[in-house]
Amino acid sequence: MSITTIAATDVVIAAGPVLGSVGISGLTLATGLLLLLGLRGSDRVNLNRDKAGGFGIGFGTLAVAAGDLWGSVVKGISEVPTSVIQGSGLGNIGLGGIALALTIMTFFPKWKKMIWPALLGISAGVVYGQAGGIWGIGVGLVLKLANIVGAL
Repeated sequence: MSITTIAATDVVIAAGPVLGSVGISGLTLATGLLLLLGLRGSDRVNLNRDKAGGFGIGFGTLAVAAGDLWGSVVKGISEVPTSVIQGSGLGNIGLGGIALALTIMTFFPKWKKMIWPALLGISAGVVYGQAGGIWGIGVGLVLKLANIVGAL
């Protein structure tokens, strides 16, 4: 059983006294809106490469956990760079290698447009849950924080 399967079945966020009933889908929507507003140039959400990548990873992780349309969309986004990396003829890279490559491509180049680290971050968030190992720790952390936020 992968982290993604566990996340999709075990995360239930109860109604808290501050935020009310916020589920994983609600947190996914909020994260996606913040990412979109930051990419569009909001004066409240200022994105640089690292923030765009981080928001992308968080959004991808939450969207996979939310499932339904959210999960389908981010899995579709993640298939493009994953297939490019796997289909490069460099041998059996494995999901851990793909996760590492996506992380490097998200955070190391000097991107002029923040859409690229955001999309690569979304892809990384999806692949992290599938890769397991050290990558699964980040997924678990994001989902634990989502559970804490939902309990507020």
